[in-house]
Amino acid sequence: MNRDREFPLDEDIIYLNHAAVAPWPLRTGRAIQRFADENMTLGATHYPSWLETEQRLRERLARLINAPSADDISLLKNTSEALSLVAYGIDWQAGDNLLLLRQEFPSNRIVWESLRPRGVEVRELDLFASDDPEALLMAAVDGNTRLLTVSSVQYASGMRMDIERLGRFCRERGILFCVDAIQSLGALAFDVQACQADFVMADGHKWMLGPEGVALFYTRSDLRRRLRLHQYGWHMLEHSGDFDRVEWRPAASGRRFECGTPNMLGIHGLEASLALIEETGIRNIEGKVLNNTRHIMDLIEEHGDRLEPISRSAPSRLSGIVSFRVKAAAQDEIHRRLMARGVICASRGGGIRFSPHFHTAPEQIARAFEILAEIL
Repeated sequence: MNRDREFPLDEDIIYLNHAAVAPWPLRTGRAIQRFADENMTLGATHYPSWLETEQRLRERLARLINAPSADDISLLKNTSEALSLVAYGIDWQAGDNLLLLRQEFPSNRIVWESLRPRGVEVRELDLFASDDPEALLMAAVDGNTRLLTVSSVQYASGMRMDIERLGRFCRERGILFCVDAIQSLGALAFDVQACQADFVMADGHKWMLGPEGVALFYTRSDLRRRLRLHQYGWHMLEHSGDFDRVEWRPAASGRRFECGTPNMLGIHGLEASLALIEETGIRNIEGKVLNNTRHIMDLIEEHGDRLEPISRSAPSRLSGIVSFRVKAAAQDEIHRRLMARGVICASRGGGIRFSPHFHTAPEQIARAFEILAEIL
């Protein structure tokens, strides 16, 4: 891959914010431009070809997570919508409980907390209360536990969770397992069959390098019909193109959760981005991402008199996210000054969060730390 060709970023910035919103690859921008031009000049003349692109996207997403079938994939607006479909699709009973970590991103916390008025006990555990948060979660399970929900990578600390261990535990006990994979898909290899997740969701605008407004939602085929539907429309029907049909039923595939017209503009963009990810190879991408992560961890250690890591350095915990604190400084002010100098990053979890992707050059990371040293 020609990094400069595929990612023609402004040379005045160092982009370390893929955990928030990623810049598009060149091919993605061009795919969206072509689609816009086609709409402007031809309208929906070639709508059948749009449907082919939509199907290719489902197939690429299925391969990305090793889903059994593209039929297991729904194309939704965002992670929050997918989480809400699960939370309000389950037939909860009074006294049921679910487990999550207190430090989850609000989308994977608030939706579950909203179930409390329905009599669902929401048990929130502290990620940092143990060096083994998986054991902490598993120890909190009892006979009334219906669901365990976790992010594959924690958004603020960058901690990579052992989802295969959690998945085995849940499957053995008949507990539903929900994985918010937004901070890993596109950066780290993911196998939905190996981790035995029942539900997986992720927006395309972070590590998958796509536009906002399109998200993956995976449902295990034998559980799909058990989620109660709350949205209805033409697109989610088994015979969605037969508009004169009087009798109807929801689609058996993941399309049952897509009530209306799809975001074709976003679909064309994300399909192009995933083509690049497939060509590059997710294992190759993961290797480069983790090399960048280790490079950042080494630089934090070199500046140990001024910086302290928030992210854990154990190899099994590394992801594309590294967070750290500047000692004896206002973190928000340091973040503001980094941004002003063209180091695009985030302020999260009481510190500074860097999240380079596979195309980020090590020299750019080193330069970011030189700028940070100048600021300090």
